[in-house]
Formats: sequence, C-alpha cells, structure tokens
Amino acid sequence: QGQLVESGGGLAQAGGSLRLTCVDSGRLFDRLGLSWFRQAPGKDREFVAGIGWTGRTYYKNSVEGRFTISRDNAKNTVYLQMDRLEPEDTALYYCAAENRGPGNSRLLTLYGCWGQGTQVTVSA
Repeated sequence: QGQLVESGGGLAQAGGSLRLTCVDSGRLFDRLGLSWFRQAPGKDREFVAGIGWTGRTYYKNSVEGRFTISRDNAKNTVYLQMDRLEPEDTALYYCAAENRGPGNSRLLTLYGCWGQGTQVTVSA
C-alpha cells in the first residue's frame, strides 16, 4: 500500500452525522483489509470498524447500527459513515491498512500503514 490520507472529520452535535474518507495512494488497494481506529485523550487506540479485502465488515459493539464502513476499490477509498453520533464518539480517527487483512484485526502492529488522523468532536 501507499500513503493513507483521511478527511471528513469535524464538529457535530449529538444525533448528527459525519462521513470520514480515507484515500490510499498506493497500488493493489483491492488486496487490503482496511480499518478505522480511534483514540480519545488519555485512552488507548481502539478498533471501530473494518472491511476485509473480501468485503466482509466488522464493527465495535457500541457503533454497530450507527456506523457503516464501505470501500470503493476503483477510487482507492474507504469510507466511514457515522450516524446518530454520541459525545462518546469524540476522538482522533485513524485509517489503517493490512495486506490481505480480514478487516477485523484489533492488533495495531498488524497494520503496515496508518493515516495521520482526523478529529471528530461531538457536542452534547
């Protein structure tokens, strides 16, 4: 994979929506497992959602039904649609890529490429 660049973060009210975008500048994008992680101040980085190179999706329990991960291999892009946002979703969100990854890897070291992060802030 190449470089991952996230965008789409910002400020939202509780109950609102944001869509994060992550673009990969490398090749063989369709062979990558792609995941979104987040890290709140003072907390560990945690898995939020992932999509395997086969297209199978996985979610953290607390976001299932509110967040949707998808990919467009023709555009080398992975998305995270976040609906019904909660203040607890406030964090720095990172995109990560794992070669032939299943999309549900929680171990950070399995990912060979990370984006720089995009901030999501949800107000009550």
